[in-house]
Amino acid sequence: MANAIYPDLKGRTVLVTGGGQGIGAATVRLFAEQGAKVGFVDIAEGPSQALAEELNKAGGTVHFEKADVTDIEALKAAIADITAKLGTITVLVNNAAHDQRHKFFEVTPDYFDDRVAINLKHAFFAAQAVIPAMIEAGGGAIVNFGSCSWLMGSEDLTVYATLKSAAYGFTRLLAKQFGKDNIRVNCVLPGWIMTERQIALWVDQAGEEAIFRNQALKRKILPEEIAKAVLFLASDQASGMTSQQIIVDGGWV
Repeated sequence: MANAIYPDLKGRTVLVTGGGQGIGAATVRLFAEQGAKVGFVDIAEGPSQALAEELNKAGGTVHFEKADVTDIEALKAAIADITAKLGTITVLVNNAAHDQRHKFFEVTPDYFDDRVAINLKHAFFAAQAVIPAMIEAGGGAIVNFGSCSWLMGSEDLTVYATLKSAAYGFTRLLAKQFGKDNIRVNCVLPGWIMTERQIALWVDQAGEEAIFRNQALKRKILPEEIAKAVLFLASDQASGMTSQQIIVDGGWV
């Protein structure tokens, strides 16, 4: 099935955090196919370099910066480098996250703070870094990533799910604050998406049975299906949408 084409995305500079693997990589790929100039940050150097090289050889304009998003100064430096190479960022996709399983009574304050850093804090400071230039450019689009885990009541994900529920509150606050500057802010909530990591770690027979029992669509949902929702929200086709959350979970919740 051919993907939709969004002419307004051609030539725009897009930043994707956690863009080297999984949903992030699918998002980078689809933006590049639209003719956008795509910068992405990731800590996984090998897969990220391979992705950038592949897309550039195919005629894309893609730039990778290695950075740990929990290091806010490193993240800001990476954003500055991407801006210098590709131009003003007018689309931000706050994708980076880590859904490490954990037992409620085993969570320590240090672990909690670490999960905040990888699942929420960087999104705040990435937005803080790019919004001034978006205002100067006359507008932009931010797509935050939540998760259906807090709606599903997923076990062993209490901290992760709590932080991902906060992504929607953050979305609404940014949308209200910067709507006057023509900056739209929306949130995508993926369900259980079949990334390589999920398949390797958790999609066993019991997991597959849960998918087919709980989803309205009786098939696995792929990273590209999340990326398609991100592109729509970033494009002018969603010009009247802000402060919203879109669930892409095959009808689980």
